[in-house]
Amino acid sequence: MQELTKNIYIEDQFHGVTLGVIVTPRGLIQIDAPPSPEDARSWRAALMNLGGGMERALINLDAHPDRTLGARAMDCTVIAHEKTASTFRTRPNTFKAQGEETGADWESIPGLGSVRWAPPEISFLDQMTLHWGDTPVLLEHHAGPSSGSIWVRLPEEKIVFVGDAVLKNQPPFFAGANLTDWLTALNLLLDTDFKGYTIISSRGGIVTTNVVKTQLDFIKHVHDKLEKVTTKKTNPAAIEKLVTALLTSFKAPAARQKQFAQRLRYGLLHYNVRQSHGSGQSDED
Repeated sequence: MQELTKNIYIEDQFHGVTLGVIVTPRGLIQIDAPPSPEDARSWRAALMNLGGGMERALINLDAHPDRTLGARAMDCTVIAHEKTASTFRTRPNTFKAQGEETGADWESIPGLGSVRWAPPEISFLDQMTLHWGDTPVLLEHHAGPSSGSIWVRLPEEKIVFVGDAVLKNQPPFFAGANLTDWLTALNLLLDTDFKGYTIISSRGGIVTTNVVKTQLDFIKHVHDKLEKVTTKKTNPAAIEKLVTALLTSFKAPAARQKQFAQRLRYGLLHYNVRQSHGSGQSDED
């Protein structure tokens, strides 16, 4: 566990996502959960040593299974954006580890079986503030990777958790993305409002402004390429060619190249289908 500043920590030893926790006099504010319920229980046990008050809350930065599969094992109140909550209302009560390969990290976890979702119990639309200590914790809606993506911002400590808005040396998830909104969010992150902030990616931990700029350039590039291949009919051949070209942007070990290729393939095909049918609406799954 890495301490960012007093009472604010991140943890990246669990598969899939970088987790966050804020220790307050009222209790622990947790950011995302490991996808494996077993790891979630281990994480929950580790949190018992941090002190703070008795209450617990878990913030889901969006509805992606990598960060929500382990939520029930955390056994606390779940908070998310209303569009994330809406996504859970359309899902079956139980997740089953089968179906299409999406290139997500949970797909490489053995023995997941069936897992009961923990839908958000508290949701919001634009912004929500938690007053659990001397300084506020802001939950802000910043669509892009999905329609329900949010950031957790601590203005006094100058720390912001940005979820999948920025990923370090791995391809983004495009299946439920809105690239225009994503570019808006990344430009905001590079604006003066966030000058001096420590930026936490949910897939890579602390990232610099150079990493944010690299992500911005990549999303711009993908947006421009997809504009050219989008027609009234989906174009799998063009998408496959684009996947091959985009993979060269990531210095991934050979073992992850296949996963990253599938992540791009699945995401770009689904994005292309939505655009071809004239729908900009994102699908969290």
